[in-house]
Amino acid sequence: MRALICGVNGQDGSYLAQWLIAKGYEVWGTSRDAQTSSRANLKALGIERQIKLISMAPSDFRSVFNAFEYSEPDEIYYLCAQSSVGLSFEQPAETLDSSVMGILNVLEVMRLRKKKAIRLYNASSSECFGDTGATPANTETPFRPRSPYAVAKASAHWLVANYREAYGLYACNGILFNHESPLRPKRFVTQKIVHAARRIAQGSEERLTLGRLDISRDWGWAPEYVVLMHLMLQQDKPDDFVIATGQSNRLKDFVEAAFGYFNLDWNAHVETSPSLYRPDEITYSAGDPSATFATLGWQAKYRMFDVVTMMCEATTSHGGALIFSEH
Repeated sequence: MRALICGVNGQDGSYLAQWLIAKGYEVWGTSRDAQTSSRANLKALGIERQIKLISMAPSDFRSVFNAFEYSEPDEIYYLCAQSSVGLSFEQPAETLDSSVMGILNVLEVMRLRKKKAIRLYNASSSECFGDTGATPANTETPFRPRSPYAVAKASAHWLVANYREAYGLYACNGILFNHESPLRPKRFVTQKIVHAARRIAQGSEERLTLGRLDISRDWGWAPEYVVLMHLMLQQDKPDDFVIATGQSNRLKDFVEAAFGYFNLDWNAHVETSPSLYRPDEITYSAGDPSATFATLGWQAKYRMFDVVTMMCEATTSHGGALIFSEH
């Protein structure tokens, strides 16, 4: 089997590549510029030399078509696109272009090429739901996007569903709730918290400034979420699934757990600032993965407190990168 991972250098792409290689796949991966792209995550997992890396600009149809021609994939995982909710408010056009035009080009190539059937996994997002309130979201929950990122992801989600129904393509959406790991980019708040706590424990006198601490998220462990991405494409019929733990916690709980791991009182080292608030914020987000378990037999093993512990451990024992294996 041959897989093409669009965005192989990212957190999810790297763990997915590791998983597929262990399954015996030939793994191809894309980057906007394969010659200059950082392969730090692939190096951290010890799989850099096992990936066939090619250049692909998702918003350029010819570039996407050529990537298919080079790799001849059986499965394609679309994980690339601007991935920061906060940054999407500053770069809305780039966010929409990378998410919507990218997946549209992939779907069009799948539709037009007749060489062989290809199965597609698209990384959809819990941000599409907006604030879920007291009821965890499932695939029947209406979308109420509240950021340019969420609007882009919702558009891409419905494109996948439309092409599946209109042209009979094997195309799936995995609606991913928040998922973390030591490979998460440092600009994300979870990494800021974990690394600040470690530095302070080592003697730094800095103070960590954050935005709202009352927001709640369904945090999972990225390495086990990629297992479900692969599992979704092994079913007889394509469908969409929620990928979540089913448990939501406040950002304050995440902060307290991270500083507690290093025997620190977070109140002495953390402050909040309205300057870090987003123009529109989701207060509460939680996923309902019951249908995923019923159909695929998958459920998350790790919850937020497990995730915090493993991320903190990685900052001291693996230099910030954790090699994960379930095989």
